[in-house]
Amino acid sequence: MANVYKPEGIMLDGSLVPGIFALKEAMEQKKILEARVKLCDSAHNLILDLDSCRGIIPRSEAAIGIDDGTTRDIAIISRVNKPVCFTVTEIKTDSNGVALAILSRKKAQEECQAQYIDKLKLGDVIDARVTHLESFGCFVDIGCGISSLIPIDAISVSRISHPKDRFRTGQDIKAVVKMIGEDSRVTLSHKELLGTWEENAMNFEAGETVAGIIRSVEQYGIFVELAPNLAGLAEPREGARPGQHASVYIKSLLPDKMKIKLIIVDAFDASYSPPKPVYYIKSGHIDLWRYSPESSERFIGTDFNA
Repeated sequence: MANVYKPEGIMLDGSLVPGIFALKEAMEQKKILEARVKLCDSAHNLILDLDSCRGIIPRSEAAIGIDDGTTRDIAIISRVNKPVCFTVTEIKTDSNGVALAILSRKKAQEECQAQYIDKLKLGDVIDARVTHLESFGCFVDIGCGISSLIPIDAISVSRISHPKDRFRTGQDIKAVVKMIGEDSRVTLSHKELLGTWEENAMNFEAGETVAGIIRSVEQYGIFVELAPNLAGLAEPREGARPGQHASVYIKSLLPDKMKIKLIIVDAFDASYSPPKPVYYIKSGHIDLWRYSPESSERFIGTDFNA
């Protein structure tokens, strides 16, 4: 059965703002809708941008955790000018005779939690939308504004200095459920979807000169990323710095040792945007993911049943 509990903004993308008849029908069917937040008033109620009438999400209905303080008011304020999901709880007329829709984001989140998130299992591949980036990881919306974290070391096999090296805010991505806490909070991973060593290495051949990004400079050599889940070691080069882009010559690929030997032809500063992730797994469920080749003596991977 298809998941109907999407990250906020996906339902609204390319869709019209709900009209009065759609609101009434949604209220009867207890359907989840979306609209953009126009403003947050001094009492921290959210006013929504509806075509047919004025819509309001009272502060107490703005998110799970507002009542008990586990969700701070900044989470309400920050929704201004962004889409939010909601259910319609009441349609009435205000003191000026104008239709007023009373809405609840909290109820939509509670339904999403109970009907979707609480049923997730370790290894499930899901949709997510990037909400903000911190030095330690990437926060994503996994459904109706409910947040989850992808730790920085779970974003890709190739190490990065900051999640902005991979993602941008508002980007739609895939992720896999890595951990579920006692509080039902979900922690995600991303690297398992980006291909194994062999799957990535198949895109390269010895003798080619290809694009790369310098990720680490060590005394014995320079690690250059060829793809998010594939890096090789280049000979030392004076002046090379982490974060620089490079053109690199591939000397050899050694699957048994999971090594790629490189020579840096040129290294330079550039502000290219992170490329869109290429997913080798886009849906379904993963029990065991093996990054290392079968011929390798080392096992590198993730056991989601452990």
